Amino acid sequence: MAGLERTSTHAQRALITLRKRILGGAYPGGTRLFEVALAEDLGISRTPVRDALQRLGAEGLLDRAPAGGFVVRGFAVRDVVDTIELRGVLEGTAARLAAERGVSADHLAQARSILHQIDALFLVQSFDMEAYSNFNTQFHHLLAQLSQSAVLIREIDRITALPFASPSAFLDDQSRQAELVKTLSAAQGQHRALIEAIEAREGFRAESLAREHARAARRNVEFLLSHEAALREGVQSLAILSS
Repeated sequence: MAGLERTSTHAQRALITLRKRILGGAYPGGTRLFEVALAEDLGISRTPVRDALQRLGAEGLLDRAPAGGFVVRGFAVRDVVDTIELRGVLEGTAARLAAERGVSADHLAQARSILHQIDALFLVQSFDMEAYSNFNTQFHHLLAQLSQSAVLIREIDRITALPFASPSAFLDDQSRQAELVKTLSAAQGQHRALIEAIEAREGFRAESLAREHARAARRNVEFLLSHEAALREGVQSLAILSS
């Protein structure tokens, strides 16, 4: 039993370390990852490394190599745009199903509680971007849950595991904080309209709002990628782009 626990702990450490390296650009797209070398580097056996690589493959950060093993996946600009667009489609479907199927008073209260906490962030002089990111993630996770669809929840979880497709992607951009806060204020208005549409059982409106909400993230990344590299520096979500 103790041996299994150690293997699990080592696999989790390997997963966190390798994911961080990939997202940070330490392993560029196309890099072949070898179990033996990684095991030696991390000071653990090959088994937990193999488990971590399989998990990263399931998350979409690695591709299986034809001859076996894994290669770091390269993401082009079009991949980013298309993935965010797909998240909007999935969340739009979740919002429509939530409106059509109805949600409980408890779930509505939970959504409004999250939105109230986000509102409070705009009332202080120094905007807490980390807190916003956490509350925003909670809201979008709840939105998926409201669909009452296990299939949708699973697919939304999978696509938002990619750093540039998560609802809080690109909030680490410190170069234009004031502009970001204005954008987030508008996004908060969309959050509220979305919950109102779901409560009113307006499926089409809820779906349209959710899809438009995701497009804001797409416009953000298009803005970052269309400007000089200096503007993008420090935005970790863009470090894994191959072009």
